[in-house]
Amino acid sequence: MDATQPGRPPAANSAGLPNDVLIVEDDALIAFDVKETLFELGVPSVRTAASVSRALTIIRERAPDFALLDVGLIREKSFAVAEQLETLKIPFVFVTGYAGGTTFPARFASRPALDKPYQREALLAVLNNWRGGLKNG
Repeated sequence: MDATQPGRPPAANSAGLPNDVLIVEDDALIAFDVKETLFELGVPSVRTAASVSRALTIIRERAPDFALLDVGLIREKSFAVAEQLETLKIPFVFVTGYAGGTTFPARFASRPALDKPYQREALLAVLNNWRGGLKNG
């Protein structure tokens, strides 16, 4: 995304973290906890979606700088969101509570993933690398 678009904040804040993170997570408590952690780390804007359709709407309205995608949502997988983010060249990381049990489509097999529950330090490491190496192609 062009950081100079009118009405769009710069892509990174002074700490080098993304300015706007989308969390796709169906568990409200986890989403709240991650959102609060991101604010504490210095991310100024954090939005959440509990479904694929809501996430796609949020992306259409204003694309985030970075996204954390829970793989397994209530009745769906977040791969359609990943496809849209990839098309827009927005970096993202999968988050899963199924350590090794989730089968990723081939196009996402090399994407980084955080295993739940993850520590604040693991989240910060992902955020510190959000621009380099997290984008495919």
